[in-house]
Amino acid sequence: MIEPEAILGLPGYQISRIEWESGAVRISARYTGPISCPWCGGSHLRSKGRYLRSVRHENFGLRPCVLSLEAHKWHCRDCGRHFRQRFDGIQPCQRSSDAFQRSIFVQHLDGINRSRLGRRERIGAATVERYFERGLKRQFAEWHPPECPKILGIDEHFFTRKKGYATTLCDLRNHKVYDVVLGRSELSLEAYMKRLKGKEQVRIVAMDLSSAYRALARKHFPQAQILADRFHVIRLVNHHFLNCWRELDPTASRNRGLLKLMRHHRHTLTSEQDLKLQSYLNERPALAAIYEFKQQLCELLNHKRQTRKQCSALAPRLLASIAELKACTLPQLEQLGQTLYSWKDEIALMWRFSRNNGITEGFHNKMELINRQAYGFRNFQNYRMRVKVLCSM
Repeated sequence: MIEPEAILGLPGYQISRIEWESGAVRISARYTGPISCPWCGGSHLRSKGRYLRSVRHENFGLRPCVLSLEAHKWHCRDCGRHFRQRFDGIQPCQRSSDAFQRSIFVQHLDGINRSRLGRRERIGAATVERYFERGLKRQFAEWHPPECPKILGIDEHFFTRKKGYATTLCDLRNHKVYDVVLGRSELSLEAYMKRLKGKEQVRIVAMDLSSAYRALARKHFPQAQILADRFHVIRLVNHHFLNCWRELDPTASRNRGLLKLMRHHRHTLTSEQDLKLQSYLNERPALAAIYEFKQQLCELLNHKRQTRKQCSALAPRLLASIAELKACTLPQLEQLGQTLYSWKDEIALMWRFSRNNGITEGFHNKMELINRQAYGFRNFQNYRMRVKVLCSM
């Protein structure tokens, strides 16, 4: 004999009848599990009447299923209160079981839109959205760690024109989004950082060259080492170098082919591209010296997984390069030297550790996809809940 639990997927029920009614499977059942008062937990109960409760249950294949339950209204003799019977797997005041709501959540998560799923399951599109939000909250409660991860990545991304930017906190060790906070300034993030749990156990914080994030990390993560992201550092070097080139040679800097050669690293160029670039630089010795300096600086910054002794040998070279930039009379290079000097400690840690913010940038691409699929978000909390669940799977 087939057990009722194998049919319903719910423990503690006894099936009395299964019939076909109005295009749906109707299962009549009676709850045989323990019943207690939800207020005081007492078991001295007196029945005050019976009624039938019908709820939507998960489908049998493509056939919709309705679960009809025999329920009682009880009077608790211990506390004197009245209550309606509770059922395992069915929340109070709900017209569907937890299993049905979970199936709606999974189907909507897999990409079936609300209107189509609502027509298929004979429910409203707003009901689909409500079940989906409950599923997100349930997954969030199960997956979200209570404390801050030990290796943290911080970066900003654009949310809406009205609300501006949001800050992403990423768990770089487990490749998950820890949280999303509205705002990117030190003032807007101060209240959130004060409430953050487990700040003392954070060991590494990776970020771009943002002074606001660095100030927050120094204040709220006292045990952490701040690590500059290599991609942003090298991009900053290339940005100032190209601006300097535009000031020295405005006409040639508008040549797209030559711009591509000047932007790329030397080792990525073909022999033909290298000859073309060298012929251009030979006619301009000053620009050739600046280009050679930029290549050496990028090569120095690209060192990875160095030992402590190797880092000690690389540090004087970095300080010497920064001193040359600060002593230069060109405004763009002088500004670059000042920025690198203010971040010299965080840049030096790039050689020691292999962590970077590439994982966080990858999650930003996924966040853009989530935003496009929803045709934009107005409520930041809804956006935050979806990102924290969908970027942690």
